[in-house]
Amino acid sequence: MSLPTRAEALQKLHEHVHDDYQRHHAAMVAAAMEGYAKQFGEDADLWHLTGLLHDIDFEEHPDTHPRESLGWFREWGWPDALIHAVEAHAYGYHGYTTLPQTKLAAALMACDEVSGIFYAYRKLNPVPYGQMKPGSIRKKIKEPSFAAKVDRAMITRGCELLGVPLEEHLANLVRFYAAVDQQ
Repeated sequence: MSLPTRAEALQKLHEHVHDDYQRHHAAMVAAAMEGYAKQFGEDADLWHLTGLLHDIDFEEHPDTHPRESLGWFREWGWPDALIHAVEAHAYGYHGYTTLPQTKLAAALMACDEVSGIFYAYRKLNPVPYGQMKPGSIRKKIKEPSFAAKVDRAMITRGCELLGVPLEEHLANLVRFYAAVDQQ
């Protein structure tokens, strides 16, 4: 099974995702995943593309996400590791019960929801992601009314499965999201 190039993946994203926030979210998660791939000595392209495309069907099929994307990934002949990670990131939603069984899948779970906290924080405090203070983000995670739709339990579970404490995870994300500031 082969991966698309980054340009091909971006084209697929743009075919299915038109909302500016969803595209920004995809870029954030891709940057975080690539950062972790490099930190763990993993395949940076696989991890980046998994982050970039994990919500590719969300805009068109929000009530069944990620069912359609899982089918597309299989149809396109993409790696099982990517498919598993995207399925596992939906644990607890729309009947999905697959927990992450790989570091790739755990990283996606750890990086997905938390990006919403960073994004909301930036809306209130317009500083580049790379200049944010992890402690400030941690305080916002503890505030249930801040970015209320963000599933904090999913962030915690992802960090536990990834083996990275939350405080370290937030510091890593500040570094990784600096790449998004450059886009």
